[in-house]
Amino acid sequence: MIQTTDFFTPVVDDPYTFGQIAAANALSDVYAMGGDAKVALNIVGFPNCLDPSILGDILHGGADKVMESGAVLVGGHSVQNDEPLYGLCVSGFVHPDHIWKNFGAKPGDVLILTKQIGSGIINTAVKAQMAEESEVAEAVTVMSSLNRYASEALRSFTVHACTDVTGFGFLGHLYEMIDASHVSARIFVNDVPLIGGAKDHAEEGLVPAGSYRNRNYSIKEIDRGGLDVGWLDLFYDPQTSGGLLFAIPADEADQAMTALKEAHLTTKAAIVGEVKEAGDAMIELIS
Repeated sequence: MIQTTDFFTPVVDDPYTFGQIAAANALSDVYAMGGDAKVALNIVGFPNCLDPSILGDILHGGADKVMESGAVLVGGHSVQNDEPLYGLCVSGFVHPDHIWKNFGAKPGDVLILTKQIGSGIINTAVKAQMAEESEVAEAVTVMSSLNRYASEALRSFTVHACTDVTGFGFLGHLYEMIDASHVSARIFVNDVPLIGGAKDHAEEGLVPAGSYRNRNYSIKEIDRGGLDVGWLDLFYDPQTSGGLLFAIPADEADQAMTALKEAHLTTKAAIVGEVKEAGDAMIELIS
């Protein structure tokens, strides 16, 4: 059995969309372990100064996303809080012989990322009223998309390691995987899928505080190869309901990408790097 919980305050203005994003995010850990979500409980905090219909829309969005996952929503708990928060406690199942761990990557593996990054930067640009509608729409699609379909698509492949990319950012979660696997990684910067406008907004300085905290934690282990700070801000950008990051054998890469294409994901999946023997730098960025 897989047991997980996650919740947070709104990242978008629309309550229904917020409910969808929070639910997709909470369900993600089950898919990152190769499992299926079965039962979910609501976690709710809501201020008494807001219209209860807003809460109804949040719960509606979450319920629809749980239904899409194939799980059953069986209740939950609510408390009064100064600002809204919402998420889920999720129970799922995976066969003991087929659990995906967030370590175990091997030299010769390729790294596959199933969602474009940059949602934290786009959300910061929204707060500054500098985000284009198309950028916001793409970010919402990324955040509200279930990782179920990517997870199911790669279950017939040899998954040495898998993690979902969330609050620590792309490089933060990759660092955890590589460090625990006692290997190193090479990332092909131009192959990492990005939300439209995210790189431009990073260069404008529209970067969430979490990006700096993430960068300070592991930057000493990164060979940045002369890349500008904008790339680092983007690669350390905290993601809300980000994609799955897989390490699989190189000889299965083409078939894996075909399987992801046939899964008709609403996000962009790509081979973003490779796993190497442990070296001087834990992660090397190649432009």
